Amino acid sequence: MRRLTEPLGALLVMVVLAGLWEGYKGLGRAVDDRILGIGLPVATDDLSMPHLWTIFGSLIAPARAGDPTSLAVYLIGETTVTLREALYGLTAGSLLGLALAVLFLHLTPVSRGLMPWLVASQTVPLVAIAPMIVIWGGKAGLQPWVAVTGIAAYLAFFPVTINSLRGLKSPPKVQLEFMRSVGAGRARVLWSLRFPAALPYVFAGLRLAATASVVGAIVGELSAGTGRGIGRAILTSAYYYSNGPEKLYAAVLVAAIAGILFVQVLALLERFALRNRHAR
Repeated sequence: MRRLTEPLGALLVMVVLAGLWEGYKGLGRAVDDRILGIGLPVATDDLSMPHLWTIFGSLIAPARAGDPTSLAVYLIGETTVTLREALYGLTAGSLLGLALAVLFLHLTPVSRGLMPWLVASQTVPLVAIAPMIVIWGGKAGLQPWVAVTGIAAYLAFFPVTINSLRGLKSPPKVQLEFMRSVGAGRARVLWSLRFPAALPYVFAGLRLAATASVVGAIVGELSAGTGRGIGRAILTSAYYYSNGPEKLYAAVLVAAIAGILFVQVLALLERFALRNRHAR
């Protein structure tokens, strides 16, 4: 029953959201988008809010005229490109985040000097950073997907750094003093005590970084002009929105599902890595 609670809860949330969508649309159509003389915040016509069955129906329809490939197959193919870029970015960002966490742990002056800049780097709008990374990558002769990976890594490293640093500092003082009393050096304390204690914190940071890396990859595809990826598919659907608004909603839906699955894979890895800890 415990294993069924989470998927049943997710299914219930989706049913409620679907009911709210169709209920809002039905209400708007009944009152012509006005209640007591006040217009509804979002128009409920089919161009602004397609019916859910129209959105899902578009997934099994051909993606392009004269092409038998369904929209769902096309979007899934584009999503795999984005997820690959996000995975590369997550890997690079996580390694950088772990390295910075270890550096900040042992060099407090460096931590105090760099931490404010790391925080500031995350406050800069991504739409401003992405074009610069793309231009730098182009000047260096790199492929566009490398720039997309760099953008994903840029968003991924920060949560890993913060959570890993907190985890590395989590062992009680009595355990640290015991390790020092038996002659363990910094490296031995790091590998034998601090890293095992930090694993739950690291995975918490990885889950946040996974979501951020997918967002970074999608935004990067919009700026890099890769020609592939769910980000480009979303942009193309937005260009032709008036001809098929349901296709844009379908692309966003597939991107959201891909992000959820990406995070769930990390959750499974976390359960496997921490299975003995949970058993105790």
